[in-house]
Amino acid sequence: MLTSIVGINWGDEGKGRMVDLLSKDFDIVCRYQGGNNAGHTVINERGKFILNLLPSGILREGVVCVMGPGMVIDIKHLAGEMARLREAGIEISPANLKISDRAVITMPYNVQQDCLEEERLADKKFGSTKRGIAPVYADKYLKKAFRMGELLNMELLKKRVPDIVEWKNLTVERHTERRRSKRKT
Repeated sequence: MLTSIVGINWGDEGKGRMVDLLSKDFDIVCRYQGGNNAGHTVINERGKFILNLLPSGILREGVVCVMGPGMVIDIKHLAGEMARLREAGIEISPANLKISDRAVITMPYNVQQDCLEEERLADKKFGSTKRGIAPVYADKYLKKAFRMGELLNMELLKKRVPDIVEWKNLTVERHTERRRSKRKT
């Protein structure tokens, strides 16, 4: 049997809570999209856990969790989330966590771009979490993003990095120049 929990709004809809409640009856829990800009708190017999990236099924023994191809993954944030869960006695290993090779990596410059845009908007801010989600999704669709599977092919990665860094430098430099010119006027 397959069960899908799909939200129709952004924000606090209770998707994570529903996944947590239903995951006890399933072998696999897959998070298909999103990043660490959202999250949910799970309180169970093992403790209180705040999850941003990992599917809540990770808290259940015998459940395999999949971080799907639609996800944008901040590796530093993921490592911290995993470390906190491991400290609380939650097992996380290749046996119970699978990451799609097509999931996109949130880079530090995506976070920087997010912060720069919020700064540029000033009083018209859209309320970003400043975690780089919009810029990394933009990069994904511009084909300027790195995917998790590319970490397994260093030769390909070495070929792609210079072009993407050049693109990002142009983007950030233009924003910085525009900001300087506004200050002068």
